[in-house]
Amino acid sequence: MSEPIISAKGLRKTYRMGNADINALDGLSLGIRRGSFTSIAGASGAGKSTLLHIIGCLDSPTSGTVTINGRDTAGMRDSELTAFRRENIGFVFQFFNLIPTLTARENVLMPALFDRALDQSRADALLGMVGMGRRADHHPGELSGGERQRVAIARALINDPPIILADEPTGNLDSQTGLEIIGLFKRVAGEGRTVVLVTHERDIAKYADTVIGIKDGRLAHA
Repeated sequence: MSEPIISAKGLRKTYRMGNADINALDGLSLGIRRGSFTSIAGASGAGKSTLLHIIGCLDSPTSGTVTINGRDTAGMRDSELTAFRRENIGFVFQFFNLIPTLTARENVLMPALFDRALDQSRADALLGMVGMGRRADHHPGELSGGERQRVAIARALINDPPIILADEPTGNLDSQTGLEIIGLFKRVAGEGRTVVLVTHERDIAKYADTVIGIKDGRLAHA
């Protein structure tokens, strides 16, 4: 069996609150297969988002190791991590994180801006893939929540990363729209990318190929 594209070993993340240490992650280890659609499920405060931020190189663990696409992320300088994220990971967030003054197309192009590799035809193709081809020139304020999330998915794909990380991507949507968004993630995974989705909704988690439960910073039954 091939090595997992994401491997975490002995992850701990400790925060200091007053006189107490809070373990957001408590010795957690996991591996995620290349090309899989995996959900990480658990209640609020279980450590899901902390885990996603660490495997997405947005935060570092207090201890433990993370290997992404064959690279140990420990010891990377900030500039290296930034470049590594841009090449390997696309992010989708609950609140979309779109820039309100930019059109849908311009928002999709933003991650590519840093590489000065602006390919408008690719942005338009991605918007078409997520069903937003006719809305490319609209601003976020003119779009519904589901439409904004579709734009956010297209943006996550613009640099053609092998990994897509989604933090509660349906949490701000009605149930039908949420299922449509999950359908897009399944399509993305079906094209060979690895999708990791964090959710507190069991009805959403079950659509993934693999469900990993997390409770109090440790793996648990989903």
